Amino acid sequence: MAIHYNLSKVYALSENDDDFVMAIVSLFINEVPADLLLVKEGINEGNHQQAYAYAHKIKPSLDLLGLFTAYEDVLQVEQWGKSEDGKRKEIIEIYKSLEHQVEKAVKELKKDFEI
Repeated sequence: MAIHYNLSKVYALSENDDDFVMAIVSLFINEVPADLLLVKEGINEGNHQQAYAYAHKIKPSLDLLGLFTAYEDVLQVEQWGKSEDGKRKEIIEIYKSLEHQVEKAVKELKKDFEI
């Protein structure tokens, strides 16, 4: 039972095509955690452009999979990267929340889809 994600948008977009849903889930599991590490690297190194680019890249996936709080967090990371100012300590805390939510969703997706 999905607690950390919601696939209603994916099913609506795919017109209930299970193969399409599986492809989206697999893509999320395989790409978002790696991209998230690049966001973290950008934040840690003060590379605003890198943090912005990878936050921007994962944003649609978070929305599509119904990770609403993670989506709000990634918007803040994206804004931090775009503005090239702001407190890194605060964005690190937001990133930690984002990372935790993605980890929970990935774990649950792997279990639910037997990946």
